[in-house]
Amino acid sequence: MTTDLHLIIANKAYSSWSMRPWLAMKMNDIAFRETVICLAQDNTATEIKRYSQAGKVPVLQHGDISVWESLAILDYLAEAFFDRHWWPSDPHARAMARAISAEMHAGFMTLRANMPMNLRKHLPGRGHVPGIEVDIARIRHIWREARTHFGAAGPFLFGNFSNADAMFAPVVTRFKTYGVDLDEVSQAYCDTILGLPAIKQWYADAAAEPWVIEKFERD
Repeated sequence: MTTDLHLIIANKAYSSWSMRPWLAMKMNDIAFRETVICLAQDNTATEIKRYSQAGKVPVLQHGDISVWESLAILDYLAEAFFDRHWWPSDPHARAMARAISAEMHAGFMTLRANMPMNLRKHLPGRGHVPGIEVDIARIRHIWREARTHFGAAGPFLFGNFSNADAMFAPVVTRFKTYGVDLDEVSQAYCDTILGLPAIKQWYADAAAEPWVIEKFERD
């Protein structure tokens, strides 16, 4: 099998799902090429379907294998590059990491709808609709539990960087954009993620993008 990896993503300013496998591969020193497809354009659907009939990004192509959905891509990478660190080695930590990653993948709909990812904005206080505090409180609880029980080896949720951190990294950017108040443990975790060179690169790339999509803007 070829070792060539091709990751197809959407705008870095807006696409939380695209950030996840991109960040995980960067953190594991996996070489790949990327193609960015701008969302909300007349040809967006056609361009994405060149790579996946599911009509969604991100998509990872590895030789003649194609994988879509962020969490599926992360699991595929963990199998294909098993010598890298994708999930915690401790079975209890790994079980929690997988569970919270699946919870992130499927849940927190109020947060998603009302605090959309936008790395070029600072909107403190926006999006605080009724019910959103339930999502925020659950995320803070997850972070504190992981850090308290499994985080002794390093600054990430389970000590060392894992796929769970990749899944929650876009939430960190949302909390930054919308000025969400955090406890000390959660804020320290956010600072760790935002301080990563890979995240700084993603922010820089997002700032340089020429596209502004009005439906993703919240003035």
